[in-house]
Amino acid sequence: MRPDLLRMKEVALIYLDRSGGLQKFVDDCKRYNDSKQSYAVYRFIISINPSDIAELDAALGNQILHKPMKAAQIFQSVCFIAIKTLSLIEQLQTEAQINIVLKPTHLPPLPSYVLSLCEFPLDYMSQRFYMSEGIVIAMGTVTKYTQGARFLCSEETCPFSEDKQLVEMIDAKALSAFQGYSNNKPHFRIQSFTVFLRDELSNKMKIGNRYRFIGIPACIQNCSQVTVCIEVNSIQLCSPEGTSGISENFKYLLSLTSSSCWRFTAILANIFASQVVPPGTYNTLKLSILLSLVQTCDRERETADYLDLLIVTSDTLIADSVCLVARGIRHPASNDIFPTVSKDKHGTGTASIQACSALLAKGGICFIGDLLSHKKDKLELLQSVLESRTTTVFIPGKKYGEDVDQQVILPIQTSFWTFVDEDLSSKTYVQKDNTLIGKLDLRSIAANLLDAFGLLIRCNELSCQRALPLLDHIMKKAIDPEEVPYTISQQFRTQDYEELIVFAKNLQVELSSEAERLIHGYYLASRRVRTDSIHGSKLSTSALKLLVSLSKAHTKLSLRKKVLEEDVLIAVLLFESSLTLKHGASVFCVAPNAVFPFDLIDENSLQQRDVYLMQCHQQLLQFIATYGPGTHVTTSEE
Repeated sequence: MRPDLLRMKEVALIYLDRSGGLQKFVDDCKRYNDSKQSYAVYRFIISINPSDIAELDAALGNQILHKPMKAAQIFQSVCFIAIKTLSLIEQLQTEAQINIVLKPTHLPPLPSYVLSLCEFPLDYMSQRFYMSEGIVIAMGTVTKYTQGARFLCSEETCPFSEDKQLVEMIDAKALSAFQGYSNNKPHFRIQSFTVFLRDELSNKMKIGNRYRFIGIPACIQNCSQVTVCIEVNSIQLCSPEGTSGISENFKYLLSLTSSSCWRFTAILANIFASQVVPPGTYNTLKLSILLSLVQTCDRERETADYLDLLIVTSDTLIADSVCLVARGIRHPASNDIFPTVSKDKHGTGTASIQACSALLAKGGICFIGDLLSHKKDKLELLQSVLESRTTTVFIPGKKYGEDVDQQVILPIQTSFWTFVDEDLSSKTYVQKDNTLIGKLDLRSIAANLLDAFGLLIRCNELSCQRALPLLDHIMKKAIDPEEVPYTISQQFRTQDYEELIVFAKNLQVELSSEAERLIHGYYLASRRVRTDSIHGSKLSTSALKLLVSLSKAHTKLSLRKKVLEEDVLIAVLLFESSLTLKHGASVFCVAPNAVFPFDLIDENSLQQRDVYLMQCHQQLLQFIATYGPGTHVTTSEE
């Protein structure tokens, strides 16, 4: 035997002993030996740290990183000798019966080990390890294959038949194409890549999630087409965005507004999206957008808060504003919103579930454009998803080579934004014989779908004083789209807002007892005044959860950790305004612009708003005391 090969085998044995891999190998052998089933091939998974091995022997470390097949043969020989020496598996006859799978825990943090479809050197024959990241956009069903031969297994009872799954992924950077950032290039192409999940890795990925993985690239030729695929070796779910902090300008603004629980968020909304509209325009909508953004969540959890927005506006530009979260997806009108099923394009004939916009926006925002542009069946599905936060994909067995039909239930973990063009829909905002005060005529939208959206917002707060600045803004942007029209846009950049939202949405907030009592008091009183003998209660069952979600969102946006009564007040005013647009005004009558009754132009206008909101707070307490059955909320006089 060659001295260098003998040395590498010795190092492999030393590493297995030191890392605990040898004991795991012995335990795996015992399970095989104790099993009553006969095996033609014995498969062992060995986790390795390439850096640690390289310190013991550079040659073996290099083999693992650049010639993993040959490195596996070295470990195969070591394992065979160990089995024979220690009599670990009585039935084992030859070394060829051992199948070693090396799983690197990580790769060196160098560019040459990162796989990029743009920079990949097209050296597919190297068959070495690369590290890559991607978002799952399609996933096939699990099928059988023969491990040793890597082909589809036609014999279900084959003792060496295991599961395989094909997954389509895209680079995370490609999501910018769905956010509206096209750099004035209306045509673009997104290149996906295929990964193979085998054996214990099957079903380890979920559609819409982002993963970091190690694998070996290869080529697949299907008819005249050649595609790149990756044999995945190990998988790791990517961590959510970090919470690096907020800009110094926002910190300074927070300190200046510390005397009031309402001023910081008011100014945030007032100057938000100044690249799209002048400061002070559509403040209620902009505050609602910010609240929805901070309620997005990257982490998977059973009880998440979603804030869906339905906007009624004649100015579709503001409704088309860019999302400030990594998973902000602008749904293309020609595509499906929710997952669909198609045949796997690799010729296996199996079913492949396509992610579509809602799953690509997982943990973020899905902006579906004009609500009335979608067909009736799609809107019915949207209503079902908004109510249950799940969608069901049906896979007919006969069509996709299966014995039975399947139903796959997928969670939809995103908030939805949409708008209705007020100029094109039936509308009225004045009292008629059959119209309640304040109610917006939206007969083109099903009542159940209307109630399924958290907030209904009408952009009617544009004063005459603001009309000319808006027109001037539109003209300037048409002449020079790259111009920064306001000094405030330079002081508080889009990036600053992005960082603020990342920081705020990761804050863990809790309800104070006073806030909880106020929410329940308003909810019970509102149910009482909005219930009749014919239609029952006009408050949906999710209203209480929405009020809590809105209150927490305002707390997060205020960069606090405890929900106060002041946060609940903003939530109630937004919610009551939405109810008024849907069902008409109640005895707790709030103005359409209750959250922003004045133009915020100076310190005095902020003070006026604070006084107005304090009066609203007293009106809310009086409303609860009068109509809340059995509810006691402490007033300031008490």
